[in-house]
Amino acid sequence: MNQPVAAGQTEIVIADPIAPGRRLFGHVLLAAATLLLVGTALLQVLDVAGIAPVGFLNWRPLLYAYLVWAVALGAWQVITRGYIGQRALFVLPAALFTLAVAIFPTLFGFYIASLDWNLSSAEGPHFNGFHNFVSMFHDAYYWNALLNMGFYLLAVIVEYAIAFGLALLLNAEIRARKFFRVSFLLPFMLSPVAVSWMIGKSLMEYRFGPAARLARDLGWHTPAFFAQPWTARIAIEAMDAWVSIPFIMILLLAGLQAMPKEVTEAAKVDGANGWQAFWRVTFPMMLPVSVTAVLIRVIFKLKLADIVINVTSGGPGGATDTVSSFIYRVYRDRSNVGYGTALAMFYLVLIIVFLTVLLRVTRHWTRSVND
Repeated sequence: MNQPVAAGQTEIVIADPIAPGRRLFGHVLLAAATLLLVGTALLQVLDVAGIAPVGFLNWRPLLYAYLVWAVALGAWQVITRGYIGQRALFVLPAALFTLAVAIFPTLFGFYIASLDWNLSSAEGPHFNGFHNFVSMFHDAYYWNALLNMGFYLLAVIVEYAIAFGLALLLNAEIRARKFFRVSFLLPFMLSPVAVSWMIGKSLMEYRFGPAARLARDLGWHTPAFFAQPWTARIAIEAMDAWVSIPFIMILLLAGLQAMPKEVTEAAKVDGANGWQAFWRVTFPMMLPVSVTAVLIRVIFKLKLADIVINVTSGGPGGATDTVSSFIYRVYRDRSNVGYGTALAMFYLVLIIVFLTVLLRVTRHWTRSVND
């Protein structure tokens, strides 16, 4: 039961006494709804795969079973837990919504990945097990795209260093500081598609582009920025960095402005020079903001596709391909829904594992630096 308390005191919630028969009824209700949901999902999958035709016209039976299960789950909370279960009902809609828009689509994606589904074929989708994943391990272009992602992810370190330098500059007492803050944010306001056409297709065009003309004046006789693998990768990274560095910079600038000035002033009084004050005081205190900014940038970098698709389409020879741009071309050029989804699901698993490891490493490193 809920006991009223005075202001400033902690509310104490005591569980209601639940009769054994009532608790058993709640468990039976939830078990029956769960069996209904699992059974409907199994029948739906078997029907779509053609293994055991049931006659479902669409996926609505599974939706109805999920709604029944959601209601049963809420009833189970109240029946078996009393007042505590009523409190849990306020969190339940958010949990059910996450399950519906995140977990179910992911499971459905793995189901599509098990199909041989080519939109250019008149046969329609049919089940082929793990054949798409086996084909993926023999796809050299896909693994090349994964290796390219390693280069793009390592470039985040350079982006972070440049953004930190700009944040320190804009945090200093310089003239026209507000003007420079707004000016440095302008690239972040542009669409990557617009940047790819404005810079990649116009400014860096190898015949008449201003950048190509400048390169010829400096002695580069054939300034084809996207003809060689490494120059193409660096050019793609430069365009992506130009758009994204302001985002990292503004986060770091906010962290610098939130730092107490007394700490840096005390370091100067103790005789620390500029580099020592930065490395021993500013950088450790900025680690939480830095980790957040880098992690967000890594997540966006893992989705890099638009600039590559518009400028090089993955060329030359897949040198600039990212996983997202390669999967896009699998859908667009091959019309292979099943294989493209298998590539995306495997990439999703890699991202989850990579970010989990990265979070653990950064947490351990942050603690070691602060200690």
